[in-house]
Amino acid sequence: MIYINLVGHDLVNEVYELIKVFYFDEEIIFVEDLNEYEKGLLVVNRLTEVNGKLEARTDIYEDNNLILESTVVDIDEVKVDKSSIRKKIRIGIKQSIYNALLSISNVKAPWGILTGIRPVKIVHNLLDENKSNQEIIGILTKEYRLDLNKAQLILDIGKKQRKYLYPLDNNRFSLYISIPFCPTRCLYCSFPSLNINRYRDKVDDYIDKLIYEVERVGEIMSNKTITTVYIGGGTPSAISTSQLERIIQAVYENFHEDTIKEFTVEVGRPDTISNCMLKMLKENGIDRISINPQTMNDSTLKLIGRQHSSQDIISTYYDAREIGFDVINMDLIVGLPSEGLKEIQYTLDIVGKLSPENLTVHTLSIKRGSKFINTMDRYKNQMKGQNIIEDMLRETEIFAKEKGLLPYYLYRQKQIMGNFENIGYAKEGKECIYNIKMMEEKETVIGLGMGAVSKIYFPEEDRIERVPNVKSLEEYLERVEEMVNRKALILS
Repeated sequence: MIYINLVGHDLVNEVYELIKVFYFDEEIIFVEDLNEYEKGLLVVNRLTEVNGKLEARTDIYEDNNLILESTVVDIDEVKVDKSSIRKKIRIGIKQSIYNALLSISNVKAPWGILTGIRPVKIVHNLLDENKSNQEIIGILTKEYRLDLNKAQLILDIGKKQRKYLYPLDNNRFSLYISIPFCPTRCLYCSFPSLNINRYRDKVDDYIDKLIYEVERVGEIMSNKTITTVYIGGGTPSAISTSQLERIIQAVYENFHEDTIKEFTVEVGRPDTISNCMLKMLKENGIDRISINPQTMNDSTLKLIGRQHSSQDIISTYYDAREIGFDVINMDLIVGLPSEGLKEIQYTLDIVGKLSPENLTVHTLSIKRGSKFINTMDRYKNQMKGQNIIEDMLRETEIFAKEKGLLPYYLYRQKQIMGNFENIGYAKEGKECIYNIKMMEEKETVIGLGMGAVSKIYFPEEDRIERVPNVKSLEEYLERVEEMVNRKALILS
């Protein structure tokens, strides 16, 4: 158990997330009165004024004994970007705690004090200020405490993304469409998804309401330019071919088809993909699909709740190639129970022979809402430590480079194993434009369907306003008009 005492500030969330990096499995308790602390680790962080200057100080106690005294950060010495004093205070406090914990912990923290989902956004902000590569690397490593290789990685990704994001244009937008049905729920999944076998009689009603939302948003955005469309889930291919085609046709009928630069459908699982489905997608102009194995080890596929084999993945992939798909993405997950270096090497060997244009490498995240978080004890002995996960990720990095796949987007998640990241790789010119726009939040993304989130971008303020749809199927069917009106209000 870790106790935290904050003095002179109330940055509870920021401190909590940073301490979780070092003490992933520990319960963290904030105390205002030190009498509440008896034994265990106590972190005391103070924001104080000394000789007219603000300082962040951290002391650490173990079983009431002081084991680390006053790691001090001068707030005036924090040099990041053109930021407010509040941001400098936040960074200084995190630097002080990070320095203290790093000196007593064996845990690696390659992302330094960063605990947010989108670290590449920092690079874009610094590039917008015309900082040089050297200055950016310096800020990332000195102020944010990133390892040099992570700093260089996100700088390279940010520079690659610029042509897809800039110049900023308030008239551009992308569209995300949620199909929240799956044949089974995977062990690690936390998305709002529904078993297609239980809800099949509701699918047509859902599509009717979804298409109504498409039509209304088409009217609202009629004077804007649509650039990319992404149909995700769930598993979009869990519904029938004709049902999915209705949705695609509704998009074309209600938006300017000629301005769509990329249309992705995440078909995902081979147990839901037929030749008929693939042909329909190709005939309807879908130029990018995902066929997501997660792993090529059959025993792991069974463990995580997949109802298909690795051979099914291979067969579906070749079917898609024969039908004519030029851009195929494959997702992998590093850190699945029972998998180590040998298993990821086996998976990469098979994926290498398939040669997809995109490869998205996820590090397993223990998310709220997943089956995994409630059954972790069952798999604890099968989970690998930080060093093994790091070795596995290094294998994927080497593999990607050998296959001509370059990193083009990156994000992190809370409760991610080993404190690492998720990276999208692509062959040159085959990057997923939607993924870049969605992740870097420099363009409006309108989310349609159950559980979808719209992010309205205001470039003058570099600000995002989130407008979530409800996560309940029954509520969505009853409240779709409200979902449309909420978006219309913000967009107006």
